Amino acid sequence: MTMFSTVRTAIAKRAQYNRTVRELRSVPAGLAVEDLGFFPGDANRIARDLVYGR
Repeated sequence: MTMFSTVRTAIAKRAQYNRTVRELRSVPAGLAVEDLGFFPGDANRIARDLVYGR
């Protein structure tokens, strides 16, 4: 993997992370907790795990 493709991949993952955080934070708190089973305050952790793996 070249340095250019490594940087491009990192930028794409960061963009995906930012989109995921934004989407998770936009879910109404009641819906997130009651129906989906997550707390909107955990959006950063959830997005990190989804995009970067854990």
